[in-house]
Amino acid sequence: MENNQHELYEYARQRLKQKKHLYFHFVLFFVGSIFMVMANKLLNIKPETNWYQWGIALWGFLFVLHFIRVFITDSFMNKKWERAQIDKLIMKQERKLEQIEKDFNQKNNITE
Repeated sequence: MENNQHELYEYARQRLKQKKHLYFHFVLFFVGSIFMVMANKLLNIKPETNWYQWGIALWGFLFVLHFIRVFITDSFMNKKWERAQIDKLIMKQERKLEQIEKDFNQKNNITE
């Protein structure tokens, strides 16, 4: 397998793994939410409060963060984006070094 094809394969495999974990998290969230409601209402665990609402809300918030990470953040902040950012930072650093060298040469009247 060619290096470029291998990178594409690894990226696809990683994305599939992320999505698989997200779907599993959703199923776990759904089943856990049902369990919390049943524990509170049917099993009478602290029936004087509706604590399951807080549990579901907190877990739902964590699920939304997981969803954002998989489908929004990681979809555009991938290896290609990382390489572009690294290249941009390297170019910026090289320009700064050139400017420092130029200023040093001008200050000390050094000609190239």
